Amino acid sequence: MVDYLIGVDGGGSGTRVLVQRNGGDLVGSGQAGPSALGQGVAKAWRNIEIAVRAAFDQAGLAQPKWSRCALAAGLSGVSHAPLREQFLAADPGLARLEAETDSFTMLLGAHGGRPGAILIAGTGSIAEALRADGSRATVGGWGFPVGDEGSGAWLGLQAVRQGQAALDGRANASPLARRVWMHCGDERESLQSWCTGAGQYEYAQLARAVFDTEEQDPAAAALLQGAVAALEDLALAIDPRGRLPLAASGSIAELLAPRMRPALRGRLVPAQDNAVAGALTLIRRAVRAETTEAAL
Repeated sequence: MVDYLIGVDGGGSGTRVLVQRNGGDLVGSGQAGPSALGQGVAKAWRNIEIAVRAAFDQAGLAQPKWSRCALAAGLSGVSHAPLREQFLAADPGLARLEAETDSFTMLLGAHGGRPGAILIAGTGSIAEALRADGSRATVGGWGFPVGDEGSGAWLGLQAVRQGQAALDGRANASPLARRVWMHCGDERESLQSWCTGAGQYEYAQLARAVFDTEEQDPAAAALLQGAVAALEDLALAIDPRGRLPLAASGSIAELLAPRMRPALRGRLVPAQDNAVAGALTLIRRAVRAETTEAAL
């Protein structure tokens, strides 16, 4: 018997949880540290458990046995099959467990579980769609540095390249290049050392410098134009005929969506809710379908 439904949104910076009574109202919400699977499956489960406990504490309820709970998690890294299998194998004894990409649960949240498409660009970038026939599609999301075009990390990488070129004398010491030097080092050795130790998150922190110098630096303006074009490509590829409502999510997508071509802007709709609400929708549907099958 499932008494509680749990939705989880887990990424590289934190974990958010919503708990709902099965067939009833929301119980509470909780937060904890990161649960991206790339940072470790054991760590992911530990932070999910902390966030779930916080949700029940918020409601003044004792946390029930896992066997009375059904949980759906939208997690960064779950698209990597070995990590997904490790996560599922570490199930603490839930009545039902679903694991999905955080982009798909964001899609469900944005459109209230109905068909639609979503363009996500924050640290990384990806587009997903749920069609009217129930089929799904994914475009992009190949990961940094080979993919994630138009994202914060992509912008930061291009900015660092501009800083390197200016340090070499291959480009002007523009406002953007100088911001890169301030952040990463203004000598060859220090800049190279920063690049050696930096990952996706560190590069993404330089995206703000591109926006800040856009009006004074043609190189920064060109990078933002390139990011807009990359996001337009994702949006067009995920729904070439333009039949689905399109939501934009993530700090970079929300800043650049108003710059997209009119035909794409005309398809944009506000996101109805977030990824943790989408995860709750996912587990609610899974439990309902299981209950229906059992009754037949």
